[in-house]
Amino acid sequence: MKRNLVMIGNGMAGVRCIEEILKRNSEMFKITIIGDEHYPNYNRIMLSHVLQGKTEISDIHINDWQWYDDHNITLFTGERVTEINPTEKEVITDQGKHVSYDELIIATGSSAFILPVPGSGLEGVIGFRNIEDTELMLEAARQYKKAIVIGGGLLGLEAARGLMDQGMDVQVVHLLSSLMEQQLDPSAAKMLKKDLEAQGMQFLMEKQTTEIYGNERVEGIHFSDGTSVECDLVVMAVGIKPNIQLAKHAGLQVNRGIVVNEYMQTSAPAIYAVGECAEHNGITYGLVAPLYEQGITLAEHITNSETNGYQGSILSTQLKVAGCDLFSGGKIAEDDQTEAIIVHDQFAGVYKKILVTDNKVVGVVLYGDASDGTRLFSMLKKGTDISGFTSAAVLQKAGEDTLDEMITDMSAEETVCGCNGVTKGAIVQSILEQDLKTYEEVKTCTKAGSSCGKCRGVVEAILAHTLGDGFDPEAEKPGMCPCTPLTRDEVVAEIKEKGLQSPKEVRHVLKFKNEEGCPTCRPALNYYMRMLMPEQYEDDKASRFVNERMNGNIQNNGTFSVVPRMYGGTTTGDDLIRLGEVANKYNVPLVKITGASRVGLYGVKKEDVPRVWEDLGMRSGYAYSKSLRNVKSCVGSRFCRFGTQDSLGLGIRLEQEIEMVDTPHKMKMGVSGCPRNCAEVLTKDFGVVCVENGYQLYLGGNGGTEVREGDTFITVATEEEVIMMAKAFTQYYRETGIYNERTAPWVERIGLDNIKIALLDKVQHAELVERFNQAKATYEEAWASALQDQKQKELFEIIKK
Repeated sequence: MKRNLVMIGNGMAGVRCIEEILKRNSEMFKITIIGDEHYPNYNRIMLSHVLQGKTEISDIHINDWQWYDDHNITLFTGERVTEINPTEKEVITDQGKHVSYDELIIATGSSAFILPVPGSGLEGVIGFRNIEDTELMLEAARQYKKAIVIGGGLLGLEAARGLMDQGMDVQVVHLLSSLMEQQLDPSAAKMLKKDLEAQGMQFLMEKQTTEIYGNERVEGIHFSDGTSVECDLVVMAVGIKPNIQLAKHAGLQVNRGIVVNEYMQTSAPAIYAVGECAEHNGITYGLVAPLYEQGITLAEHITNSETNGYQGSILSTQLKVAGCDLFSGGKIAEDDQTEAIIVHDQFAGVYKKILVTDNKVVGVVLYGDASDGTRLFSMLKKGTDISGFTSAAVLQKAGEDTLDEMITDMSAEETVCGCNGVTKGAIVQSILEQDLKTYEEVKTCTKAGSSCGKCRGVVEAILAHTLGDGFDPEAEKPGMCPCTPLTRDEVVAEIKEKGLQSPKEVRHVLKFKNEEGCPTCRPALNYYMRMLMPEQYEDDKASRFVNERMNGNIQNNGTFSVVPRMYGGTTTGDDLIRLGEVANKYNVPLVKITGASRVGLYGVKKEDVPRVWEDLGMRSGYAYSKSLRNVKSCVGSRFCRFGTQDSLGLGIRLEQEIEMVDTPHKMKMGVSGCPRNCAEVLTKDFGVVCVENGYQLYLGGNGGTEVREGDTFITVATEEEVIMMAKAFTQYYRETGIYNERTAPWVERIGLDNIKIALLDKVQHAELVERFNQAKATYEEAWASALQDQKQKELFEIIKK
């Protein structure tokens, strides 16, 4: 009979432990996980990338909802455990649930430490630990301009970079004279500070916060030296505190963390602790690699597998900030027992310091070029005798490939990807069992390199070492997905040549490794088939992402947003009344003007989404789709004294002409009524600037973290030419773009000159427009059919009554 295993916490360390338990014995436990956030397990390391605009929250999920179902795990989210009863062997939640256990794992993690100074409870003072904090920071960046980050450590600098990327003016307040003093020596810290200042980050060093002032919301900070600074947002990044209250109230032994032995056992029978809340040999860890090591040890112990127990961890650090390449591991400062090998190339901005004791590496500090980090850290952990190495090339043996030697000597249990806790053994096993040939395949299969990506060199070396003569560097050409080595262009060509009619047929004929496909190729093939055969192919809704299936964006609590189309931001009184009535009918908690000048209904329950759309009777604004999202426009010559053309009218027409048709990724367009560019069209996928003699067109612009200004394309004389060029451009992008590729990288990949040739050739231009119109007609027909079905349904209800 299965034993009841309950885990408090749904974070990285705990769920990794569950994964390892399932690997060893999937039938041993009936598993229940209780998490106080509203999400499946996600990668907290990547929150800085979300804040920086490099990725979406949905992309940082480690295990999606389906994973829990697939492994028969009972998951309670948005629910907090309030009591552990070791005598009765049960936990009690804030929603009144009593959950019994045979074994209990406490994986409650930690919370941001908030400085106990006056004003720390004001609105706008937050930590940076979870998705909610990240979303609060993103929301603040949309409303306010001045941010203070207290703490110049790893997390503080990542938060500051992210807020800068969101357009905020950011100052970092640090108590000491040197940044990241736990990981960098003064020389490396000075270089880091210089590089960050060059990016626009500001620093207030050796400042002690004494008060945060403001009425209801923060307005500024006072320091102990009598100075002060104004701000609208304060982010605390001064440390973490383990969440030990539950354990303490249950009578478990606690110090800074929950005290555990080498098998992660607490002082109470059948209760374990793992992750940031656990204290082993007087140490609590805040980095993910040691937490994964703890999870593996606990999994081995609890499944009665052979284990040496957890022996503690040597820490290493990397910074996830653009333009700053650093690595730190072990000791950072010299003492009487150490000697330092230092390479400082000021011209190249490279600093490398290796600390040595008794011919063994005991510390590594790298800045500017951290490519040696994994190799040197491996030598540190294994206690490699370096007497046979030369220090002139930073401990590389003359004439030998030390990376290959490192891979040969690396044990199977050694961690390669610290962000995701992937070992060399797991990578080698996957390469051999799954017949992996490229880095991208290894990354997808094992998650190695899928976070910060700084372990790529080692992963590629393991791939080459494992395959030997079978490794083909040219094969690194990424296939469309892990199921096939064929690229997008090759798959599309095969579909055309062989006349394939369905994604299932494509996967079968082209010998995809997984005949059911994967989350990458299923939606991609569905898109390619509909793009190639708009009239014959029937859209497979099941292959689309949940947002597209539900016609709304899923929110952080599992509800959805519903955003109807409002052409050019214009609406009618009747539509506004209908929106208000629907919002009241379904108790919609938030009605908001969106950034695309539409009215959005936020917090709609999943089961209500179809009924909300029915009651609205309005066309979707496609705020969730890979298609044209919106056309931003100013009022132009209708009202503005500077307007040269009717930009509002053209924007509305563009939106009506291009909407609904699927594209490889989302698209945004813009029309500015004059060169003052109020609609910011130079950062749109297709931009129009109205001038006295016509319309200037721009292609491939993009906002966000990596801003790309659109390329100047052509000036046309009439609105009709703008519309035709937009259709031809969109269709050429549809036919040559890779699924999930925005127009900015597409333009750079295809080349502006090639795009010009395609769009300006009269015959090809006309053919592109015709194919776009043909595709658009199928989407219009599908919409009309849906409306007719709804009318028939309403008529049936009337007759039935």
